Amino acid sequence: MSEDALWGYQQDAGYRQGIDIVGYKVEATDGGIGKIDKHSEGVGSSHVVVDTGGWIFGKHVLLPAGTIRRIDTVEEKVYVDRTKEQIKNAPDFDEHKYGDEPGYLQQFARYYSRPHM
Repeated sequence: MSEDALWGYQQDAGYRQGIDIVGYKVEATDGGIGKIDKHSEGVGSSHVVVDTGGWIFGKHVLLPAGTIRRIDTVEEKVYVDRTKEQIKNAPDFDEHKYGDEPGYLQQFARYYSRPHM
């Protein structure tokens, strides 16, 4: 997946502009990872921030919208096309740099668009 495509929702994911997915559970390909804490619909930078709760104690992870393969509004779940291990190994999410540092999202784009993903 190209870095540009990574920041937009897949056409068949079930995303609709303005839908509030904060609080939805997030499922990796091999199990649950937490709940959505933040959601950005920014053009060219759509993403979610997931509170991993007890899975990775006290950690938040950022997932570009392009990693979301399906949104189930009935079950309030978001399914991503990455494994728990891939998500665990992603760059650390830093609340202080988020939104303030130009180019902050680039590290996530580089990680999630790598061929072995």
